[in-house]
Amino acid sequence: MREFGGGARGLSAPAPATAGVRDASFALRLRWLAVMGAVFFSSYGFANWLAARRAAVPTFAFGWEHAIPFVPWTIVPYWSIDLLYALSFFFWTRRDDLLDHVKRLLTVQLISVACFIAWPLRFGFERPDAGGVAGALFTLLMGFDKPFNQAPSLHIGLLVVLWAVYATHLRGTLARAALHLWFAAIGVSVLTTYQHHVIDVPTGAAVGCLALFLFPLRDASGRRPGADAAPSVASRALARRYALGAGAVALLALACIARAAGWALAAGWVALALACVAWIYWRGAPGAFQKHPDGRFPPFMRWLLAPTIAGAFVNSRAWTFRRPAPARLDERVSIGRTPTTRELRQHGFTGVVDLTAEMPSWAATDASCAYATVPQLDLVAPTARQLQQAVAALERLHGEGRDVLVCCALGYGRSVLCAAAWVAMRRGLHDARDALAAVRAVRPRAVWSDEAVAVLQDWIDRRAAAEEGA
Repeated sequence: MREFGGGARGLSAPAPATAGVRDASFALRLRWLAVMGAVFFSSYGFANWLAARRAAVPTFAFGWEHAIPFVPWTIVPYWSIDLLYALSFFFWTRRDDLLDHVKRLLTVQLISVACFIAWPLRFGFERPDAGGVAGALFTLLMGFDKPFNQAPSLHIGLLVVLWAVYATHLRGTLARAALHLWFAAIGVSVLTTYQHHVIDVPTGAAVGCLALFLFPLRDASGRRPGADAAPSVASRALARRYALGAGAVALLALACIARAAGWALAAGWVALALACVAWIYWRGAPGAFQKHPDGRFPPFMRWLLAPTIAGAFVNSRAWTFRRPAPARLDERVSIGRTPTTRELRQHGFTGVVDLTAEMPSWAATDASCAYATVPQLDLVAPTARQLQQAVAALERLHGEGRDVLVCCALGYGRSVLCAAAWVAMRRGLHDARDALAAVRAVRPRAVWSDEAVAVLQDWIDRRAAAEEGA
C-alpha cells in the first residue's frame, strides 16, 4: 500500500500552510472528538435500544461460518480501534482537513446506523466464556454493546477510514508494515471475537470506502481530488445512464437477498460502483476517480470501483480485439488503447501519456519509460485545460526523445483529440477538422463529437492568438 506515502521514519511532517488556509487548533480538534464521541455512543446505543424492543430480530450467517474459531485475545485489537479513533483527530493541522475527517466518520456512522434501524440483525452464535484480561474486556464491551447492530459493520467501516488516515501520515517501512498488520488484525477480530458475521464485513468496508470517495483525502496543498469539476450536457446524460444502471442492479440485489445472498452481495457491489461513477459524471470531475500521478488508484478506490474497473478493461479489449496494435502518427508518437506491460515492451515505447480516468494504468513503468497521466472522462469532450495539459505532456516526453504512446480506453477518442491538437501545433494547422482528418488517416476508427471539435478549435485559436501577441 505504498500509495499512501513512504520515506522518513515516524509520522510525516505537517503539510506546509498555504495562504488563506486556517489552522485547526488543539482545542478545535478536542471539541470535534467530544462531539463525534457523543454522536457515536448516542446513535449506536439508540439503534441497539430499538432492536432490543423488537419481539424477534433475525440473524444472517453462512453455514460455513461455524468453522470460524473464537479467539479471545483478539478482543485487544478489537478494542484498540477506540484509541485509534480518538488519536486520529490530532493528525490534522488544517481546519479543512479536520472537517473532512469528521465528515468521513459521520458518513460511516449515519449510513451504518440507518441500516441498523431499517434492517436490524443480531449475532446468531453463542460466544464461549473467556477468562483473564480478555474476559474482562468482553465484560466491559457488553456493558454498552448488544448482539445487534450487525450489517454493515460500523467497526469495519471506521477501520477502512482510519486505515487510510494512518497510512497517509505514518512513514517508514517497518512502521507501515506494523500498521498494516495491526489494522488487518482489527479487521479479522470482528469475526474471531464473535461480534459479527461474515456478511457484515464487506458491507461495512463498502460504507468506509464510500466515505473516502465522497470526502477524499486532500493533497499537500490542500486541494481535494475532483475540485476541478466541469459538468457538461454530455457528462450529465451519461450520469443518468449510469444511475439507471445502478438502480436496476440494486433492484436485482434486493430480489436475490432471500434466495442467493452471495449473488445479492455481488450485485450490490456492482450497483454501488455504478452509482459512484454516475456521481463522478454528474459532477464532470475525472479527478474524483482519485487516480494518482503514477497511474495507480488508492486501495479503497480499487475495491470500491472494482466492478466498473473490470468492466472498463473488458470493454477496452472487446472493442479492440481485432485491432489491438497502436497506430503510428509520427516517427515517435503513436495512439492506441491503454497498454499492458507486455504490450508496452512489445512495441518499445519509452513514454506514455495516459488519458483514462476510469482505470488505473495496467503497465508497470520504470525509469526507462516515462509516464504521465491527464485523466479525462470517457465519451465526454475534455476541458480546454485538460486538452492543454495532455498536449503539454506529449510535447514534453516527445521533446525528451522518447517514443510516446498516447492512450485512452480504446485509442479512438480521447487520445485522438490530444494527438490532433499536437499535430495542429506541430504542422501549423488552423482548422480543427484538418487536424482530426490527419489523425483519422492513420486511425480510421477515430471518433469525435461536435463538442470535442469545438474544444479543439478553441484551443487552436487561443494558441494562435497567443503566438500573435507574443
